[in-house]
Amino acid sequence: MYSEKVMDHFQNPRNVGEIADASGVGTVGNAKCGDIMRMYLDIDENRIIRDCKFKTFGCGAAVATSSMATELVRGKTVEEAMQVTNRAVMEALDGLPPVKVHCSLLAEEAIHAALWDYAEKNGIKIEGLKKPKEDIGEEEIEEEY
Repeated sequence: MYSEKVMDHFQNPRNVGEIADASGVGTVGNAKCGDIMRMYLDIDENRIIRDCKFKTFGCGAAVATSSMATELVRGKTVEEAMQVTNRAVMEALDGLPPVKVHCSLLAEEAIHAALWDYAEKNGIKIEGLKKPKEDIGEEEIEEEY
């Protein structure tokens, strides 16, 4: 059973689309379930995320977690965006069924992948940021829970 917030973000997703000339773009997926998430970030000279958009191919939970993730990072600094975890996404959505937790992990990893792209393009290091994995599998979820 999905929370009202999950249903709202699925039926009325925020920030869908692309950003032309994005500061950073990250794409992650889960080969097992087929979800693919692409996150676009527009970051200003003060390292503040001015805009954030997404395109997701996947289930309702994947769309909802993508939508919520964009809401959580917009207006934040790069460092603050690094603190947005899959747990934060799930809490903001009032929870997810256990079989859909991987969607929140995809959202976290999509943010990190877009930040990685931004850092690579600008020749900078972001504290705590690791090279993202393209395929987020069940083993990452089991490590988390």
